Amino acid sequence: MTTRPARAGANPVVLFLISATSLYLGASLAVDLFDDVNPAGVAWLRLVGATVVLLAVRRPWRRSWTRRRLFDAGIFGVVLGAMNTLFYLSIDEIPLGTSVAIEFIGPVVVGVIGTRTARNGVALGLGTAGVVLLAGIEIGGSPAGVLFALGAAACWALYIVLGKRVAANGDGVDGLAVGIAIGMVVLAPVLVVPAASAFSSIGLLASCLLVGVLSNAIPYGLDQVVLRRATPAQFALLLAILPAVAAVFGAVVLGQIPTAVEVFGIGLVISAIAVREREADDVEVATGAD
Repeated sequence: MTTRPARAGANPVVLFLISATSLYLGASLAVDLFDDVNPAGVAWLRLVGATVVLLAVRRPWRRSWTRRRLFDAGIFGVVLGAMNTLFYLSIDEIPLGTSVAIEFIGPVVVGVIGTRTARNGVALGLGTAGVVLLAGIEIGGSPAGVLFALGAAACWALYIVLGKRVAANGDGVDGLAVGIAIGMVVLAPVLVVPAASAFSSIGLLASCLLVGVLSNAIPYGLDQVVLRRATPAQFALLLAILPAVAAVFGAVVLGQIPTAVEVFGIGLVISAIAVREREADDVEVATGAD
């Protein structure tokens, strides 16, 4: 998929901020649900909620699907589901802003591997320093949370590679809808049991499904508009604010006030994202990834 210069219509910056707000509002709601539903179960119900909305809106069955395209979309969806699950397990252990910052090492590394320049070398150095600093802070209290965040980062890197393949197939959001549906089914045997407690209350179940709408359906839909209207440079700068947005939501909604050292570590990651050189078609890192 290739971005094009900004054009008339809704401001891509405004749309991106709405997308980021929806994404981390969903994450904050998910954290509040962890006392009643296992984080892995919330992650699976997030897939269920996103599947229902995306299938209803996109109706991808109207397309003609080959086995190869279904396979690509399915692997993409399974990796996305695994990434969401690891991310939720992480934010159950460590602050939201810290987890998001650590997770961003995935796309930074992919960018460096794809385009080996001095600028990307600097980005990798900044990102690694930020992640090491944040991990060092959290490792004493919750090494598991750091490991889950690093696992999510690895899945995000793989998600980027697979996302390019789905985009190259020309399936776009339809591929996302089918992929999430397949991922939901494939991961059900592992994640449906942790989700069982959500079915004890209609309100609890509805809240878990709402997380899927806020964290997947809305951000992904808005991202498609942003990616068409923003230049790669604009999108890179917008992407850089996500760890900061996550930290703000963690502080305001969850009461997770970062220390000065944590702010510095998050700042290093933000600098890495902003510095990283982006190719013209390097638009696969969507805000709805985590």
